[in-house]
Amino acid sequence: MKLLAIETSETACSAALWNDGGVIESYREEPRGHSELLLPMIAELLAGSGVSRRQLQAVAFGRGPGSFTGVRIAASIAQGISLGLAIPVIPVSSLQALAQGVYRTTGQRQVAAAFDARMHEVYWALCAVDGDGVMQLQSEERVSHPQQVERPRQGQWAGAGSGWSAHGETLRELLAPRLVAELPQLYCHAQDVAAIAAHAWSRDDSVAVSAAEALPLYLRDKIAQKKEQQKPAG
Repeated sequence: MKLLAIETSETACSAALWNDGGVIESYREEPRGHSELLLPMIAELLAGSGVSRRQLQAVAFGRGPGSFTGVRIAASIAQGISLGLAIPVIPVSSLQALAQGVYRTTGQRQVAAAFDARMHEVYWALCAVDGDGVMQLQSEERVSHPQQVERPRQGQWAGAGSGWSAHGETLRELLAPRLVAELPQLYCHAQDVAAIAAHAWSRDDSVAVSAAEALPLYLRDKIAQKKEQQKPAG
């Protein structure tokens, strides 16, 4: 399988090429300019690998949660590639991808992933490795005050992401004594988006969607919609 993956949910910007199980990545930590960086990254990856655009079978992207601008950039570029090459899109949770990066680099099998969501809130989810070595969401992705993050009931957990940098004291107190490591400076990588997407597609090709269905995840929008639906009629 040949799959292109992109990730721009936070400060880091990356693109990766999954080529029949092997993966190469271009990665930079830049606070701005992701839309200008990604296309040259993609071109360099393809040129260096000898894989042509027409050989790509799907494009994956980190769908968020994360920076509003960042996830929108990733979605729009994935949509453009999908339409231009007539290939499907595989959206991947950016929190899940962050957790996959923790497992790839440290071997930690359970991760409390959290991004700084500003406004004294965090985007968060609990993730754990499955039998194939791929991180899977164990909780719904949510946005909340740090004090409302779910406390794991068992096991040893690593905390990762910018939410731990911004609200480490609160999260540390909440997850103790289950917390065994903290990685507050770790960002998402496109290679982890690619690994999750390739694994998911190999098991169920319905995870792939059309360009029109490849939408960012805006958790605050979901909360606003739920509140609107809960309002009494009249």
